Amino acid sequence: MKTYLDCIPCFFKQAIRAAKILNIDELKTKKLLDELGLLINQMPLESTPPELGRIIYGKIRDLTGNPDPYKNLKQKDIKEALRLYPNIKELISRSVDPLMTAIKVAIAGNSIDFAIDTDCDIEDELNKTLKQQFAINNFGQFKYYLNNTYEILYIGDNAGESVFDKILIEQLNKPTIYVVREIPVINDVTYQDAIDSGLGDVATIVSSGSDAPGLVLKTCSNEFLKIYENSKFIISKGQGNYEALSDEKKNIFFLLKAKCPVIVRDLDVSVGDIIFKGINAE
Repeated sequence: MKTYLDCIPCFFKQAIRAAKILNIDELKTKKLLDELGLLINQMPLESTPPELGRIIYGKIRDLTGNPDPYKNLKQKDIKEALRLYPNIKELISRSVDPLMTAIKVAIAGNSIDFAIDTDCDIEDELNKTLKQQFAINNFGQFKYYLNNTYEILYIGDNAGESVFDKILIEQLNKPTIYVVREIPVINDVTYQDAIDSGLGDVATIVSSGSDAPGLVLKTCSNEFLKIYENSKFIISKGQGNYEALSDEKKNIFFLLKAKCPVIVRDLDVSVGDIIFKGINAE
């Protein structure tokens, strides 16, 4: 997905929000915004939003001198999600359609997005999402491909959400490769975050080799690109990964909550809608 003009003020809002969360002083924040303005001047609209996001959050790491400035927040979200894990597993076991329920649980975790908002009640979001109807629902196609695949490539998004990804992977019951960011960016899941979430028990965890807040393929490692090219069935979580991969020719199923106006227009849905969209799947 290309970058739209509406994305530009959002980049500045993200930078200011991150500076406040991390207690960056006004002078450093102003420097960050000045540099961001220069970067935007050089970035073509044909670039995907995560490509510029990668640069923004790299600058934030440099300003703070902290390689993982959201670490404490990520650990808090993982801890809260793990607290809910036993009850969610029980709920899924009693549901009429355990797979569909697990998918909704995984999407509920997508509400934990520090690029959009830091005030997220995970349990409340879970309860609301389980009652929602999909704005886009390609569940039938998904089940067909799931039944006819040996291995799943599962592209993770945020750290707290990874606990809910584990729940879905357990329900899928197929060999799964779980993809994480190479180094910390926003609250996206890294290798250690995935281990802390228990994903090592249900999937093979691999790094994309990228530090972008979305799977920007040209920033990924050659090792990961080989895995990606050989994959026949891909699950992609979250808005950043949708922005980066929505124009791909691979068979990809996107699970996300629509949280910004640009995504809403691109998908022709409403803010807050839950999305289960397959591309190149017939």
